[in-house]
Amino acid sequence: MSQADSLIETLKRQLRAQGKTYADVAQWLALSEASVKRLFAEKHFTLSRLECICDQLNIEFAELVQTMQADEQRLQELTHGQEQSIVDDRELFLVAVCVINGYSFDEIHHQYQLSEAECIRQLLKLERLKLVELLPENRIRRRVAANFRWRADGPIQRFFQQHIANEFFRSRFDSDSEKLIVLNGLLSPAGNAEWQQTMQRLAKEFHALCERESGLPIHQRFGTTSVLAVRQWQYGLFQGYKRGGQVAPNAT
Repeated sequence: MSQADSLIETLKRQLRAQGKTYADVAQWLALSEASVKRLFAEKHFTLSRLECICDQLNIEFAELVQTMQADEQRLQELTHGQEQSIVDDRELFLVAVCVINGYSFDEIHHQYQLSEAECIRQLLKLERLKLVELLPENRIRRRVAANFRWRADGPIQRFFQQHIANEFFRSRFDSDSEKLIVLNGLLSPAGNAEWQQTMQRLAKEFHALCERESGLPIHQRFGTTSVLAVRQWQYGLFQGYKRGGQVAPNAT
């Protein structure tokens, strides 16, 4: 990603963090909303327009550049060994998940049966892994990128599949806070790739929403897990009915 692209992505995160929309930007720049969407899509802004948006967000342009540079240095994923060290220590795993989700020191300490000394000990481990920086008065500065992810088929993903997936799906998904949608259809390789890009955009929107609500008190936010998955796959139950070269139903 070029520096110009990174700067625009950083600007978009600043807008989301303050709850501003393309309609707001359109009003600031005296443009149509469609024109603003095109500017962001093409990542083509004049310096004067960038400065105007920064003024409306109450940040200096230099601040925006510094934020972009800091974001570029943030972790996007851990090594296999680092993930394994977290999985092997359940208290470290707990604290890691909490800080990645924006918990403060006091929120971790009061919500879970961990002493202050134990919280500090685990946070220092995470600091050595460069996930966080522990500041004076036990303030926590996260060092993970907005698109931080666990490794594909890494220790933490495998742990989820082995120990958490069954518990996660042990629900009727009929309450107001739950929803399960299962889609089945036939897609070409190109269609499959397009659907995966759509899933990636949904993941970005989820992270943006988490970031936008990060300023709310912890008692107004609740652990929310969303699983997006796609496979070229057929039910094993139907394999015995296939004729040569034909596709069984329920491929997805």
